[in-house]
Amino acid sequence: MTNKNLFQDALQRLDLAAQHISVSAETIERLKHPLRSLEVSVPLRMDDGSLKIFKGYRVCYNDFRGPTKGGLRYHPQVCLDEVTTLALWMTFKCAVMDIPFGGAKGGIEVNPKELSRMELEKLSRSFIEQVADFIGPDKDIPAPDVYTNATIMGWMADEYSNITRQHSPAVITGKPLELGGSQGRDDATGRGAYHCLKELEAKRGWTPETIKVAIQGFGNAGQSIAKFLHQDGYKIVAVSDSKGAIYHADGFDVPSLIQNKNETRRLQAVYCDGSVCEMVDAKQLSNEELLTLDVDVLIPAALEGVIHQNNAKNIQAKVILEVANGPITIQADEILDKKDVLVVPDILANAGGVTVSYFEWVQNRTGFYWQETEVYEKLRSKMVHAFNEAFKRMEEYKSSMRVATYALALDRLATAIEARGTKEFFNSGSKH
Repeated sequence: MTNKNLFQDALQRLDLAAQHISVSAETIERLKHPLRSLEVSVPLRMDDGSLKIFKGYRVCYNDFRGPTKGGLRYHPQVCLDEVTTLALWMTFKCAVMDIPFGGAKGGIEVNPKELSRMELEKLSRSFIEQVADFIGPDKDIPAPDVYTNATIMGWMADEYSNITRQHSPAVITGKPLELGGSQGRDDATGRGAYHCLKELEAKRGWTPETIKVAIQGFGNAGQSIAKFLHQDGYKIVAVSDSKGAIYHADGFDVPSLIQNKNETRRLQAVYCDGSVCEMVDAKQLSNEELLTLDVDVLIPAALEGVIHQNNAKNIQAKVILEVANGPITIQADEILDKKDVLVVPDILANAGGVTVSYFEWVQNRTGFYWQETEVYEKLRSKMVHAFNEAFKRMEEYKSSMRVATYALALDRLATAIEARGTKEFFNSGSKH
């Protein structure tokens, strides 16, 4: 799927949500266009003395509910269309969670694996130098995303402080703890998704030990939710990374998988006792085969558009928890709806990351930092409330959960946008 198609998908979902609530046509029109799109050239002096120029992007989509917020990714296929779509999703994600932010996204078109650590630092600081006038604690707040991390965010926050000549930790979230980061940020996305599934467990009366789960993508978020579900007794029967998938009908020992993956960079079916890991019999699958396994819960936690009109009819899971951004196309949504598959959408399921980023921003602004248990409880409370709000609307509208969640976000966005006046207001004949 092209990035332009992804953006069109997002706009179509906006139109579907608008059918269920009273919203001004002006609000819909505003939300179909980004507030600001920035493309910059990022110069980098390489270790060998040569100069390379990389393309960088930052899209601030909508700021009616507050300063814009969203990640920065380093990837060779980053482009303006992709960043625009992600910024739109962030706008809705913040509204779903009732966080006082708008949505943004950004990135650099680069393969970070080809850079030394010194080059990576210089690139990160150079990018901030190019965008410093457009970001700020009350304007636009970047965060980590694909192939960026706490260290990179720390460099960026430091560079911004150097440029502005003042200590400004709230300009960037996802920083190391020592530089003003928040407790609980590392596993926030997986933890938030876990809370969504636990709410569904309660509503459906599941016994965790009988529920089979497949997880596509075993990065930070995939590992986190796998760990939490495994602790509760769920059977994690399949996991995958970019090289392929492994399947074991009786479920894996997830801590062993995580330990081995992080030590060797390889996903292998193992059972570990301390530092000694033994191979476990498992079936090798492709990522595509993992998606169509006979499981109860499917968790796409890797790439956009992996479930589409050509494979949606083969999906056997009755619940899909979208931990990745945009893993299901709008054509696939229609097929899954007819199959009565419940999709917990990305703008809700993976919103734990931006929620704890918001907590970090609040802590940076006040200078008062919370204990890990407090962060976890505040995150749980926000996720549970948002999930139940969306679930209630789904039942009320007799719609998919995605449409209901978009409608919840659209309601909040419309309130903020229409408070500034619309054609209906200005033509009402009121005299002041």
